[in-house]
Amino acid sequence: MKHATLSAIALVLAMAPVACAQGASAFTPQAAPVAGHPNSIQPETTIQLSAESRVNRAPDIAFITAGVTQERATAGEAMAAQSAAMNGVFEALRASGVADRDMQTSGLSLSPRYDYIETPGRDGRIRGEQRLAGYVASNQVTVRVRDLANLGETLDRMVASGGNTISGISFAIDDDKPLRNEARANAMKEAIAKAELYASAAGLRVGRIVTIREGYEASPQPMPMARMAMAEAMDMSTPVAGGEVGITANVSVLFELVR
Repeated sequence: MKHATLSAIALVLAMAPVACAQGASAFTPQAAPVAGHPNSIQPETTIQLSAESRVNRAPDIAFITAGVTQERATAGEAMAAQSAAMNGVFEALRASGVADRDMQTSGLSLSPRYDYIETPGRDGRIRGEQRLAGYVASNQVTVRVRDLANLGETLDRMVASGGNTISGISFAIDDDKPLRNEARANAMKEAIAKAELYASAAGLRVGRIVTIREGYEASPQPMPMARMAMAEAMDMSTPVAGGEVGITANVSVLFELVR
């Protein structure tokens, strides 16, 4: 019996180191968390800013939308009348130095015109009804005029040749890519200057640019004129002022601010 007891005690003592080893393994401290990536950005250290720049220049081309409107009793007569007058307009444009590639038909229409007639009925009441009065044919052309010094004379020749409507005129820059790039660069400089101002006021400095997004760009838009009878409104050499046109660029930039 004594031998059995001693054997059991020896077995327990032999297993103790194994248990201790397992316990120690279970409580081994975990490795420290891995630090964030050096390029990681914290939202509270960034600022999103937008900036805009507009660059103005004198235009070097003009766009005219003008043409002919004729009214006749029948549709065929109206179309024939506008066709004859429009041929004269095209010839006048060519005589003014406008190339065929700079002339494009932008509107062609034919529609009936009705008069509103009031007639008394048998019961004495006045009744209104529409009666066909004729047909109106219109032909419009958009013209690119590259010689602005000749713009007024070009309009006058169109009138003399049979043109009788103007529906729009606008000015632009033929090759506006350098102007666009200048506006983009200025917008970016403005965004950086704003970021440095905000950072300095907060006791920080601009660390780096995180993202750049180009916003809208605005180009010169046509300046519509009231539709008018050219033959009546242009009985002398027509003065035309081009003024300035501009390109507007917008940029949105996300900056990282650091201490």
